[in-house]
Amino acid sequence: MAEQTTGTINAALAGTIDIGGDLTVNRFGFGAMRLTGQGIWGEPDDPEECKRVLRRALELGINLIDTADSYGPEVSERLIAEALYPYPDELVIATKGGLTRPGPNQWIPNGRPEHLRAACEGSLRRLRLDRIDVYQFHRPDPQVPFEESVGALVQLKNEGKIRHIGLSNVTLNELERAQKITPIVSVQNRYSLFDRSSEPVLEDCSQEGVAFIPWRPVEGGEVISAGGVLGQIAMRNRATPTQVALAWLLAHSPVMLPIPGTSKVKHLEENLGAVALELAPAELAELDQVAVEG
Repeated sequence: MAEQTTGTINAALAGTIDIGGDLTVNRFGFGAMRLTGQGIWGEPDDPEECKRVLRRALELGINLIDTADSYGPEVSERLIAEALYPYPDELVIATKGGLTRPGPNQWIPNGRPEHLRAACEGSLRRLRLDRIDVYQFHRPDPQVPFEESVGALVQLKNEGKIRHIGLSNVTLNELERAQKITPIVSVQNRYSLFDRSSEPVLEDCSQEGVAFIPWRPVEGGEVISAGGVLGQIAMRNRATPTQVALAWLLAHSPVMLPIPGTSKVKHLEENLGAVALELAPAELAELDQVAVEG
């Protein structure tokens, strides 16, 4: 059942995963993209509520926060530092570089080594860190050889500015090419109950023990319109459809690390209810068919 008092729900119920072999985090994180204005641009409508969300996330056992220099841009990282610095020892902050923002809802890849260096050093300053635990290449740039971009992160790692390297929005081929250059500890691709296009990448991560961080883990419109199986399972478990969709992700692979985001404490607490939801094998099998049938 997902209906428990908030005080009894903790991200630790999701179990843990070791990122890079030396960073143990609970398998339910927080994505900080929504701590910005409309179009992921500028300041949020309620900065103080956003800071409360971050502090509440830690109180609820969430110890991985995912962000990027392009969220705002720069706004999300700055708010994290303002709300949480000095950071508790167990907190892992993952950030990303490789996208530029000319305006709201606009995202342009930039994988040039000099840009990635400047992006990483900017993130270090805003987050008030000497080293970023997990630094992720946000998206391959078709104008820059992939190996050059990854090589730039390797250089930053060698300089002690990055602890571990992750990738985002990559194909299986790109993941394999990067792994020939350096250990990859995480992959962040779009993936949800309704979008399984990255299943081959997830399967490889599962085999290799690489953390898979699904972005947009809950498709709001699709959850609302899904009804049917999803709605019935939610009703049987006295849960919300969103909680069911997140619980399915957690059950789907031991390397899955969902990071649903929000700018409201109430929504954060509701999302976390997924960790207390134990779906029956038959229910999981039904949900496995949702994307196939859709």
